[in-house]
Amino acid sequence: MQQILRFEDSSAEPVRRTDFVEQARLARRHSESAGRGLALTIQDLRKSYGDNAVLRGIDLHIPAGQFVAIVGRSGCGKSTLLRLIAGLERADAGTIHFGEATRAEDIRVMFQEPRLLPWARVLANVEVGLGRDRHSADAQPRAGQALVEVGLDSKRGEWPASLSGGQKQRVALARALVSHPRVLAFDEPLGALDALTRISMQRLLERVWLDQGFTAILVTHDVTEAVALADRVLIIEGGRIAHDVNVDIHRPRQRGAADLAALEGTILGELLRTGDELPAS
Repeated sequence: MQQILRFEDSSAEPVRRTDFVEQARLARRHSESAGRGLALTIQDLRKSYGDNAVLRGIDLHIPAGQFVAIVGRSGCGKSTLLRLIAGLERADAGTIHFGEATRAEDIRVMFQEPRLLPWARVLANVEVGLGRDRHSADAQPRAGQALVEVGLDSKRGEWPASLSGGQKQRVALARALVSHPRVLAFDEPLGALDALTRISMQRLLERVWLDQGFTAILVTHDVTEAVALADRVLIIEGGRIAHDVNVDIHRPRQRGAADLAALEGTILGELLRTGDELPAS
């Protein structure tokens, strides 16, 4: 098993027509910036916890700059796969290989919980994402720019306790973005948010991905979210990739559109069929 890296690791806003136009502009630019992302190849990846074989031979290639969503029943191994990719756990067998040499700051993780330091102000929390560089002369300007990117520049001096749930997740996103990662892994980062804030955060995730060109890997239980954001949806069952679904729908995607709904229905059908055939692990 090739070891790759270490980890580092909003309020709802009204929908504006200018947001839609900006998304279209970013979508046109994305092919130019996607080269910043890292390609990823996984071969025969296996992981067990005691007698429970969670991953039973994962084979996968993700091109640089692609947005991949991973869905499946609880316990299917999707979060385990994400943690192995991020270097948070060691596989029992198999290989994980990025297209070129990586640095610790090249790969970051955003978790469901913001994991902010309650004794540090917002700007200092973002600086944590710089790792060894957080004491450098340009640490504060870099952290401030990351807050601008997530729309929280005005909150830089606030304490985490004063923020809403969505704002805390924006700070967590800024912390992940501040080192300009080439792979950003999302482990159910929006699961605890209310519906409107979640939609707002989905738009933000898509915007920063389009703008920065990193490779994005999202674990989610929400099929609507997966189809709205991803280029490709992987369905895991029985510790393997059972379905690899291409989301060939132009961006910006219109929530509730017929083509998105049809694809969502297909993926839900596969998940429900899997639920009927397999016991929960």
